[in-house]
Amino acid sequence: MKYVCLPLLATLAFAQQPKKVWTSEEMFRRNIGTPEQLNAQFPPHKIIGNLYYVGTESLGSFLVSTPAGLILINSDYERNVATIRDSVEKLGFKFGDIKILLGSHAHADHMEGDALVKELTGATVMAMAEDVPALQKIMPGNKPHPIDRVLHDGDEVTLGGTTLVAHLTPGHTRGCTTWTMKVKEGSGTYNVVIIGSVGVNPGFKLVNNLQTPHIAEEYMQSYKILRSLPCDVPLGSHPAMYNLAAKYPKIGNGSNPFIDPDGYKEELDVQEALFRSILEQQQKAQ
Repeated sequence: MKYVCLPLLATLAFAQQPKKVWTSEEMFRRNIGTPEQLNAQFPPHKIIGNLYYVGTESLGSFLVSTPAGLILINSDYERNVATIRDSVEKLGFKFGDIKILLGSHAHADHMEGDALVKELTGATVMAMAEDVPALQKIMPGNKPHPIDRVLHDGDEVTLGGTTLVAHLTPGHTRGCTTWTMKVKEGSGTYNVVIIGSVGVNPGFKLVNNLQTPHIAEEYMQSYKILRSLPCDVPLGSHPAMYNLAAKYPKIGNGSNPFIDPDGYKEELDVQEALFRSILEQQQKAQ
């Protein structure tokens, strides 16, 4: 039986309020949700083709099934790994069959659990080169962060006939990675885009950033890349980025609710408007 908890519905209602431009605090709250939502299991489900959702109410984790094993995208916090494992098994898969572990970007809420997943499954852990320094600092329990293959923009990751492509979309982190893949369902083939992130969190410095002098240009380049990607099924490192709470109850009631190319464009419009608003404010403050 499908369900969506009341806190998630409350977040959804907040997210759907019409706004011209969000503030960074509002967008952060939309994506992160409540502390409870970071940990609460969202019902695991098939998205389309061989792609499944195994994350929490506010942290997106995705499973790709192939004849040669499984690919997991985002281990989330280390404390979320047990929940992800339960979701994988509720879908009828074996957690130990995860052969490859990928991630969206080097923040703990998306990749802190990498070492534990590696320990439990022996999966090959892959990460974008520009995120390696930040990932090496994510060491829950002082465990070294595993990185078995360093990726670069445009690299392909293939397992059992399924190929994912890594797109460097920096700004949110230096190596923020957007994943694309093609999936088949029925007689159709669909382009999936899993946005790493283009969010400007509270406190992000877009002007006179000594650590990342060209951060604003990196964001702008990422928007250009994302807008160039063909997308039928938009997904993201936080499920609010593709309105999961509203789409999930529609599963099985007509067409696949996750096929939403217009939603992809709308999300990019909202995120870019916020970015440009913050950039303008920071430039005026100089």
